[in-house]
Amino acid sequence: MNLKITRPIAFFDIETTGINIATDRIVEISILKILPDNNEESLTMLINPKMPIPNAATEIHGISDKDVKDKPTFADVSKQLAKFLDGCDLAGYNSNKFDVPILVEEFLRAEVDFDIKKRKLVDVQVIFHKMEQRTLSAAYKFYCQKDLHDAHTAEADTRATFEVFKSQLERYKELKNDIDYISKFSSHTDNADFAGRFIYNSEGVEIVNFGKHKGLPVEEVLRKEPAYYHWFMNGDFPLYSKKVLTAIKLRMAFSKSQVK
Repeated sequence: MNLKITRPIAFFDIETTGINIATDRIVEISILKILPDNNEESLTMLINPKMPIPNAATEIHGISDKDVKDKPTFADVSKQLAKFLDGCDLAGYNSNKFDVPILVEEFLRAEVDFDIKKRKLVDVQVIFHKMEQRTLSAAYKFYCQKDLHDAHTAEADTRATFEVFKSQLERYKELKNDIDYISKFSSHTDNADFAGRFIYNSEGVEIVNFGKHKGLPVEEVLRKEPAYYHWFMNGDFPLYSKKVLTAIKLRMAFSKSQVK
């Protein structure tokens, strides 16, 4: 079945040095870009993370230090990737919680403008879990009647995710073939940042979602405890979370100056 899209959507998968969004790095990325006419473009590359790849990670995706020692760093290819993804919505498997946040972190470190707010996000895993509760390999078997060979290689997982997504649209008639609808359907929460440190309440206000201030509006915390901002910015939190907190702080300062 063809996707009904008005702009490109990029299905992608990354392999990393680990699962910490703030500190781990990408070692492989594969992108399958679907154009509005449903033609495809693809890009797969190994990336030097500039840090040792733990054995535990290599056991999962098969990529070792020697495989990436002569490969470009993310900073080297960041502009190429940004150009390839220009104007694209993003889709993946567990991508909203992992792949997208780490990708955004890498772009931030490379100081490349990659505005995620302009893109619709589709998480095929969320659709699967809402409908069937399985893993990617099981999803591929269930929806496509195929065994997933080379699981945990970025290219195989990317292709499988795209095929599963198309099969989901065919199987579940209640799912609209519309990226705006699918993006909302495949989102678990209203996170203000990818890590879920800050979330939106029903009125669209940013709320702290962890620690002693959990449940309180971010602006209220910043007003009552100014040191909170510096504590957070100096902590081991994702760059995108820090960017969101900074934007809130700047918004507060601007509003205050407008009152004056």
